[in-house]
Amino acid sequence: MSAAKARKSAAGDRPAREVMQSSVIGVNPEMPLAKVVQLFVEEDIHGAPVVDETERLLGVVSTIDILRAIEQEHDEGSGDRTYFRETLEFSGPDWSDTAADFQDRLSQLTAADVMQTDVVTAHEDTPVSEVARLMREGRLHRVLIVRDGVLAGIVTTFDLISLLEA
Repeated sequence: MSAAKARKSAAGDRPAREVMQSSVIGVNPEMPLAKVVQLFVEEDIHGAPVVDETERLLGVVSTIDILRAIEQEHDEGSGDRTYFRETLEFSGPDWSDTAADFQDRLSQLTAADVMQTDVVTAHEDTPVSEVARLMREGRLHRVLIVRDGVLAGIVTTFDLISLLEA
């Protein structure tokens, strides 16, 4: 076995707790989406676990979830299927009205309103190779690591890449 293959095999046998980030930015289910978006921008993240006051995992919210919810709410209210595209067109003549409307919608919804509850998780003892398989098969960028239902950490694609580079 080549040295590179041996390193890859050894890395894959390690438990998730050895590669996970244990300091995870989570959001409260009642947090308004406007604050969630602000947090995402400030922390340069694209998703976060939704946890209760005891850190019990309730779901996950991502930028895609937020955009889909805003589009769906608008489409159901007006039947206008172009809102989402128009919202993203910064050069439109009425952008200021659209931006205010978008911000208003973000303030009315909470993380609980848009979070995904069917979350792929792994236990902290799960081998990294299994976490990578979950990510590949689910086309995921992150897997939340839990211990007795409580959020313990997160493994991201960047964590796996860093592990392979070592």
